[in-house]
Amino acid sequence: MQGNKVYQEKLFTSFQLSDRVPENNFYRRLLGILNLHFLYDLTSVYYGSSGQKSIDPIVFFKLCLVGYLENIISDRQLIRHCSMRLDILFFLGYDLEEELPWHSTISRTRQLFPESVFEEVFTHILELCIAKGMVSGHTQIIDSAPVKANASMDSLELKVPVQDLEFYLAEVRHISNRDKETFRKAKYDKASLIQKTITANKKELNNIVSRNKKWSQEQNYRPGAGNKGSRYTSNKTHYSPTDPDARISVKPGKARKLNYTSQLTVDSSHHVITDIKAYHGCGKDNQHLQDIVIRVKQRLWKKGVFWKNCLADTGYSSGENYAFLEIQGLQSFIPPHGTYKGGPEGFVYNKKADHYLCPQGKIIPFKKVFLDYRTKTKKKEYRSSSKQCKECPLASVCLGKTAKEKKFSVTYYREEYERNNARVNSKRGVYMKKKRQSTVEPVFGTLTQFLGLRKINTIGLSQANKVMHMSAIAYNLKKCLKFISKKTKSDRKTIRETFLLVFQEFYFHIISYEQLNFKLEKCIS
Repeated sequence: MQGNKVYQEKLFTSFQLSDRVPENNFYRRLLGILNLHFLYDLTSVYYGSSGQKSIDPIVFFKLCLVGYLENIISDRQLIRHCSMRLDILFFLGYDLEEELPWHSTISRTRQLFPESVFEEVFTHILELCIAKGMVSGHTQIIDSAPVKANASMDSLELKVPVQDLEFYLAEVRHISNRDKETFRKAKYDKASLIQKTITANKKELNNIVSRNKKWSQEQNYRPGAGNKGSRYTSNKTHYSPTDPDARISVKPGKARKLNYTSQLTVDSSHHVITDIKAYHGCGKDNQHLQDIVIRVKQRLWKKGVFWKNCLADTGYSSGENYAFLEIQGLQSFIPPHGTYKGGPEGFVYNKKADHYLCPQGKIIPFKKVFLDYRTKTKKKEYRSSSKQCKECPLASVCLGKTAKEKKFSVTYYREEYERNNARVNSKRGVYMKKKRQSTVEPVFGTLTQFLGLRKINTIGLSQANKVMHMSAIAYNLKKCLKFISKKTKSDRKTIRETFLLVFQEFYFHIISYEQLNFKLEKCIS
């Protein structure tokens, strides 16, 4: 007999979310391990003692966390999504009849809490991972990636000299059609006077002029070009009034965009994120390494975790960084730049006397230590005398056309470079390189593609830092839940793989003999 379903709402019904959400549901299991009650004391100073009650800080962080777990970067879309999911309502502590907070409340609360609150939540989640044995600490891998800012390249404005700002802006816009078209695209200019002012010197501005000419020839007039009239833009001459903290950056094969740089540190054991922070997109990676190392080392030390090896790519290479890591008691596995050389080709260095021997056996002595104005790094200058090089048969090849004496500079941290290079080129260094590539790059891919870090949906460096911390929190929590579920499976194959991994780390001197015994006892138990 054919059925005919007739729907009629009941006037009274008995319904409980706890009965409808399965025991193995992700958000139900997450609710079982996530305890954020410390937020009440941490955020109490940011609220007044009178007026209407604001959103519960625990609910706020849970809402933000759901957004990154569901890969939703819009606050409006997040509220709509949460209102239709029974498991999320149960996770937030809301019943069916309760109305979720207004989307603008999330934005205002995000601005209310400082970066330190988000960092405390991140550290709390990291403690959960450490307590579960997911963080070994001995090897930390550092990498960076650009994250698109919430601003368009079309909103860029020209920086101007300090004197007569308004007059100069009017004059430039009068002669520039492009600036006329993009003028007032932003609702209002959020940049300060310093951010609007040119900081480039005359030489840097001349270089930008030559790049503009080259850009117009290569880009505007190539066959099929769709960007006629485009110009080369630089952080030295342009700024974004929409988001002044965003910077123009580009990667090979990618378009020029306004970005932030995300600096990420990952533990090699179970790929747990131990640190993340937002920086300006225009800086070099090696400028941020020391700040990252100090922050990560303090965080791990407070939790009783010992850090031994620091892995990173060539972008973090510099003599200052190698020396700094040695002072911190860390072994660096950072490949040097391709331009690094221990001295001129054919010249032999004498470490004891601190001089070089040229191919003819003449001594090239050390003269002075100076700061390179272009790279801002310390260097040592070696220079011979004109009398010594005058009758040399290799003078025409060695000195060139105009020089009368051999003169060259070498990095001040030559010994640190050599020690690092010896580690990188060793058998252990090859293993560390593979470890780095297989660890940190998949983590960045997961954050950008699945955990809401494909674009910063806020404005400002401080807000971008909060976004990155929330994305890392979502990643670590997923790792923690997965680790708990896998821990219950104890078949012989899993134990065998664990033993092989531990002995491999001991063979390559990643862990000490004491750490080997500790891990073996842990596996057996």
